[in-house]
Amino acid sequence: MNDLCADIGYKSINHFGEELCGDHVEIVEENENSTVIVLADGLGSGVKASILSTLTSKIISTMMSAGLPIEECVSTIAATLPVCSVRGVAYSTFTIIQLKNNETAEIIQYDNPHVIVIRDEVNYDYPKTEMTIGGKKIYKTELKLQENDIFVAMSDGCPHAGIGLIYNFGWKREDIIDFIETLVPAGYTAKTLSTMLVDECDKLYGNKPGDDATACVIRIRKREPMNMLFGPPSNRDDADRMMSLFFSKEGKHIICGGTTSSIAAKYLGKELKATLNFEKSDIPPVAEIEGVDLVTEGVITVNKVLEYAKDYLGDNNYYEHWSFKRDGASLISRLLFEEATDINFYVGRAINPAHQNPDLPINFSIKMNLVEELSACLKKMGKRIKVSYF
Repeated sequence: MNDLCADIGYKSINHFGEELCGDHVEIVEENENSTVIVLADGLGSGVKASILSTLTSKIISTMMSAGLPIEECVSTIAATLPVCSVRGVAYSTFTIIQLKNNETAEIIQYDNPHVIVIRDEVNYDYPKTEMTIGGKKIYKTELKLQENDIFVAMSDGCPHAGIGLIYNFGWKREDIIDFIETLVPAGYTAKTLSTMLVDECDKLYGNKPGDDATACVIRIRKREPMNMLFGPPSNRDDADRMMSLFFSKEGKHIICGGTTSSIAAKYLGKELKATLNFEKSDIPPVAEIEGVDLVTEGVITVNKVLEYAKDYLGDNNYYEHWSFKRDGASLISRLLFEEATDINFYVGRAINPAHQNPDLPINFSIKMNLVEELSACLKKMGKRIKVSYF
């Protein structure tokens, strides 16, 4: 069993003036290490395209994850989708990337721009086998995965960007490859790469996209465990057991909360050093304990991390806020969103007397909800999450 995993992120922009996106990305996990990713582009734009692409991606991903052959998936799509009365065709183009045991990738492409594969930080010209299924020309590829491989699947709204505005013939595939190759060495996450690519398309369209544009990026990387301690245990006698379990885990260690960090410092026999550099006025300053990677305040900081996590899963507008700042919430966000793949939460159920003031908007249930919501967001990012309560 290898220690590789897939970091998957995508972003779409709608055709100018349309409420719905005609592209759809569907991700289905077959098991912990096998995933089916489908990017479908419905004919035209708006409601009809949105329905076509959603149906296509849902049907294909469900059938593929159930182990059915591609021939059956394509013939089912052809038989299921309604025919356009104007054009006489009924289809949604699609790209399928199936990761098997995080060892191999099968790429199946129909009429979408060909998937870009970056290996060793440069474009990799992978082999393609042409096949005809139900009168449709389909390209199939099987690749053995390597660490740091990057797959970029796109709808045709990406290479069409800038037609008649900046470029005569749109943003050519070679130009998109050059653009991605310059970003890869920085080690951005899949979500950030897809956001940068689609934002560039939006710019080339003059912020008035002439087509729906979607980019889905898959980044193959090594597993990176992370541990986060939040709140003291409800029973004081459990403190040593909680600390022992927390510090025995491999990976980086984050401690959130004043009382919690005091207990940790005492357990380690180290000094808890406060810092007074307020990076942001609304986030309390971080502290330091020798042997701990990050020490922050509790509820206010974690609440901000949750806010960033929700945005990261959506439009990723706050990326510039947390990607370089040095406050506690930004530092935690970088560790959890960008570095970690497996996150262990150690959550103390002790009730903080300071939070029982009826004038304060913080209480015990809010703290528990924070952990649950943050865990749910991180799971959507593809992280493996384990929560232990004390």
